[in-house]
Amino acid sequence: YGPDNVVIEIADISQLPLYNQDIEKNPPSSVVAWQEKIKTADAFLFAVCENNYCVSAAMKNALDWASRPNLWAKKPATMMGAGGGAGTLRAQLALRQICQFLDIYVLPKPELFIRSFEEPKKFDDKGDLIDPTTQKRVVDQVIALYTAGVKWNRSMV
Repeated sequence: YGPDNVVIEIADISQLPLYNQDIEKNPPSSVVAWQEKIKTADAFLFAVCENNYCVSAAMKNALDWASRPNLWAKKPATMMGAGGGAGTLRAQLALRQICQFLDIYVLPKPELFIRSFEEPKKFDDKGDLIDPTTQKRVVDQVIALYTAGVKWNRSMV
């Protein structure tokens, strides 16, 4: 999917401790590694799940650990998610507010709210995306992020 020179790394946030300002000056190695990933990333593609109309606590925790100092700032991002009737719409709106505070440049379009429980079936039993229309929408979003990232990184030189 997408341009050949795009590398998408799935970030494992499961080892991050709960954000604690008392240890931010001397954080654990998992936090240091996380901050380095964010510092060196060209752009961000957020896979958003929705919990109680908001982003998950784990996602907010990961955002917080790289916010002091703000390692997210001035980088492009996009987001997508799969869920019920609104397909993570509310969580993505909440994430957009967080991104605004963190100076993350979220692409306004395309938006992707995958309604998992509507026909045609979007995912197989292993969780792989199988719907061709939705696959194309994901590719379009990755290409838009790639294009924004290339333009942004060229402007920083």
